[in-house]
Amino acid sequence: MSKTSAPPPAGSPSDGGPGAPGLSHGLKQRHLSMIALGGVIGAGLFVGSGAGISQAGPSIIIAYTLSGLLVMLVMRMLGEMSAANPASGTFSVHAERAIGPWAGFATGWIFWFLLCVVVGLEGIGAAKIMTGWLPGTPEWMWVAVFVAVFTTANLAAVKNFGEFEFWFAALKIVAIVTFLGIGLLAITGALPDTDAPGLSNLTGAGGFLPNGTEGLIFGLLASVFAYGGLETVTIAAAESEHPVQGVARAVRTAMWRIAIFYIGSMAVVVTLVPWNDPRVVEKGPYVATLDHLGVPAAGQIMNAVIFIALLSAMNANIYAASRMSRSLVARGQGPAFLGRTRNGVPWTAVLVSSGFGFLCVLLSYWRPDDVFMWLLNMIGAIILVVWFFVAVSQLILRRRTEREAPEKLVVKMWLFPGLTYAALAAMVTVFVLMAREPDTRTQLYYSGALTLTLCLVGWVRQRAAARRPALAEATDA
Repeated sequence: MSKTSAPPPAGSPSDGGPGAPGLSHGLKQRHLSMIALGGVIGAGLFVGSGAGISQAGPSIIIAYTLSGLLVMLVMRMLGEMSAANPASGTFSVHAERAIGPWAGFATGWIFWFLLCVVVGLEGIGAAKIMTGWLPGTPEWMWVAVFVAVFTTANLAAVKNFGEFEFWFAALKIVAIVTFLGIGLLAITGALPDTDAPGLSNLTGAGGFLPNGTEGLIFGLLASVFAYGGLETVTIAAAESEHPVQGVARAVRTAMWRIAIFYIGSMAVVVTLVPWNDPRVVEKGPYVATLDHLGVPAAGQIMNAVIFIALLSAMNANIYAASRMSRSLVARGQGPAFLGRTRNGVPWTAVLVSSGFGFLCVLLSYWRPDDVFMWLLNMIGAIILVVWFFVAVSQLILRRRTEREAPEKLVVKMWLFPGLTYAALAAMVTVFVLMAREPDTRTQLYYSGALTLTLCLVGWVRQRAAARRPALAEATDA
């Protein structure tokens, strides 16, 4: 038996990881480190967190802490499997090896669908900012420009994607660190012309839990999905110079920094600004805080940061979608034309993925009330579904790897299997909470229907593939 952490299923081709033909290895360690840090810092943090604060109040700190702990566990599990078996299909490959081809098919295509729809949403968000700066220009034109730019960048070479993400992530991190620095000065009373707020905003206006446990649950659900994006680093690792060492280092260094950025930001916001200030939702928590402190041009500064965050996410999602679809094709799980590569780049997968994203934008104008809303509801809980498959795959592959190639365990899940089971229980809890809340129940049902459909299609394909050798043998006889 070859020394792999877990042999692929019979008849399943290689994903095209390190050493496989097709993809290049143009990403450097600095690229991976910044992708890991910047991948989860998006508009969900800068703007979307305002809705969670408006419901949870100061307890949003607890909500982000709990969801942050879950994300750290998922990232650790994903890091363990990706360091043992770097592959551009990441968790889709792990699910196929652990559970079966149907699981790899379902998780891969459901994630591809999510990424493409989100490319469209991020393009729309960035276009709205541009039309605010340049009134009278059409939004769809700006989306087309953004899609064209990042499609071209992704077609050229993987190092172009890495450079874009390196500088985008650096700008986002500088913005958050600056915000945290200003916030800490204001909290301690060291910022000129400001008084230390003390605990007044944490305990006033209804207290730490102003809307009770229902508000905390809403904040928890909002915070869970704000963390989406961490998967990109494990996809990118397969095209780095040193895949195993790269993903191990990126996972180890990113987790605590992400926790500081997210939890620290929420703590600064609710300490400095009353949680029920309407500006928190209308302008976003960061702009509301800087406005409250009297920082000049706070709105425009944060608009620029949010704009960069949206463009960064577009770039990363076009890249991740193209690599995921290419990986699926390499394993016989998709149409062959998506696997065509040129100069180490899966160019057809890049074009199709970005084109589907732009189609979603057009649907937001053509059919905003039915087809587009249908798409949005279908992606509502997908990231949690993916995390569930990650945890189940890690449970299976860890034991298999310990038996067959323990030297592959460069990164290990903490307190295995206890924390893996704890993560699975936490995910089930979130699913239950989503089913209880009217605002998230529809998303859960739509995402569940899409997941079940893809699982069924994958299972049918798996059964059909298993029957082909038997039919061939019968024919030859």
